[in-house]
Amino acid sequence: MLEKLSKLLDVEELDSNLFRSRQHVENYRKILFGGQVLGQALMAATRTVEGRLPHSLHAYFLRPGSSEMPVIYDVDPIRDGGSFTTRRVVAKQKGRAIFNMSASFQIAESGYDHQCDMPSSDIPDPETLKNAQQLAEEAGQQSMARDQQRYMIDLRPVDPQSYFDRGVREPRSMVWMRAEGEMSDDPLEHRCALSYASDMVLLSTALKPHPTNIFDPHLMPASLDHAMWFHRDFRFDDWLLYVTDSPSASGARGFCRGQLFTRDGVLVASTCQEGLIRKI
Repeated sequence: MLEKLSKLLDVEELDSNLFRSRQHVENYRKILFGGQVLGQALMAATRTVEGRLPHSLHAYFLRPGSSEMPVIYDVDPIRDGGSFTTRRVVAKQKGRAIFNMSASFQIAESGYDHQCDMPSSDIPDPETLKNAQQLAEEAGQQSMARDQQRYMIDLRPVDPQSYFDRGVREPRSMVWMRAEGEMSDDPLEHRCALSYASDMVLLSTALKPHPTNIFDPHLMPASLDHAMWFHRDFRFDDWLLYVTDSPSASGARGFCRGQLFTRDGVLVASTCQEGLIRKI
C-alpha cells in the first residue's frame, strides 16, 4: 500500500514550477476526489521549496475535477523570505482552473508551546473498531466499500452506528485514521498524505443534526474551501484521531472544524472547511 499511496500523491515535473498528476482516485460520486487534488497540489508546492516544511494551506475548490485525465499543477513562487516561503498553486484541466491554493512554509524554530487536550481518555482504541470498508459491506453498500478501499486510508469511526444511518445527532464526530502500510521518514510525505486524508469525513459532520447523511442520493455535497495548519511533527502511518464539529449550517453550506491528535494526545494539525450541502 505504501507504493500505491506514494504514487497517488506523486506529481511529474514538466517544466520549472509546472507539474502533472500521475494517478487519480474517484470519490463515491465518480468524480475526482478533492482530497487528492489538495494532497497533490501541496506535493507540487513542496517540490519548489528546500529545507522548509509546510505549516499552513488555504484552498478553494472551483470546479469538479474529472478522473479521466491528468491534473496540471502550476506553482507560482510568490516569496522566499528569511523564515517563511509562500507558494500559490493553480490546478487545471482542459485549460480551466479547478482548484487554487496558497501554502506557507517555515524554517524550524523554537518558541512558546501549548495545546488543547484530546476530548476524552476513554476513546476506544482503533484496533477494537471496524473500518469504513467493513461498515459499508455490512450495510450492503458494496460500491462505497470499493471506494473506501481505493482511498488507501484506514478509517475507523469511533461511533460506527452513525456512519451510514440518518439519525439526528450532535454535530460532532471522531474517527481514527492512518495511511495503509508504512511510509518513508520524509515529513513532507506525511504532511501531504494527511492533507489528502483531511478532506474525508469533515463535511459529513455538518449533516449530523439533520435526518440525512453524506451518502444520500438526494444531496449534492462538495468541498468549497479548505484550510489546514500543521502544528507538530507526526507520522501518518501511526493512528491519528480526527475530532470534528460543525458550529453552523446555512445557505446550503456547512461549516466544519477539525483537530488531529496522536494516540498519546499530541495535537498535530487543525482543519477548517465550508462545503456545499444542497438538496436536489
